[in-house]
Amino acid sequence: MYSNDSDKSPSRALKNLVAENDRPREKAKAQGFGALTTPELLAIIVGSGSVGESVTDLCQRILRDNDDKLYRMARMGIRDLVKNYRGIGEVKAIEILAALELGRRYHMEKFDDACQITSSNDAYQYLRSRMEHLPHEEMHVVLLDRAKRIMHHERVSSGGTAMTVADVKMIMKPAIERLADGIILAHNHPSDTPRPSGMDNSLTSNVKQACKVMGIELVDHIIVCRAGRYYSYNDNGNL
Repeated sequence: MYSNDSDKSPSRALKNLVAENDRPREKAKAQGFGALTTPELLAIIVGSGSVGESVTDLCQRILRDNDDKLYRMARMGIRDLVKNYRGIGEVKAIEILAALELGRRYHMEKFDDACQITSSNDAYQYLRSRMEHLPHEEMHVVLLDRAKRIMHHERVSSGGTAMTVADVKMIMKPAIERLADGIILAHNHPSDTPRPSGMDNSLTSNVKQACKVMGIELVDHIIVCRAGRYYSYNDNGNL
């Protein structure tokens, strides 16, 4: 494990190896945050680099190692960040992951609890910030009223990287308790492959039967992946 030097001397970073007009903080003041690159925004959070590497170069390297994807960074743990990058101590690792979590929650706020689901894309946009970052599979259920407005959202199971075991009774329980008119079933694929499995199809069929008995509409089953990719059972005529 590398030492925690960066947390002890946060003043070194943005002054080293970078012209004043190109320093992220000065650039943000002069041009606004929209003018900053992703490594520069990250550099403001990290604050300092290490001997021989500026903070911006360090942040570029971290992003490059994660295919320039923030969601891949979000999947890294505190230990991995500290272990793999000189200049990132535990405090800085926590700050990075906290900033990424804030970004995720900011996206979630675009959908209030009374938003209306009128298409599979509406459902996916509501679910993606809640599920796409997960390194393991989870099963969620979204409860809807008669006008397809969201009443409640709940995680009903959590599993491994390849599957999660869902109980039909646990899926139906919140819908019955809250007198939902309809539900959207959803789970994520950490592999980012939206193709449903045989188990996914079997669960969908069982939930549909249970909904029919209870007079509740199964509006859709969404498989959540990244980069705008998802699978809708309803869109594919499989409900």
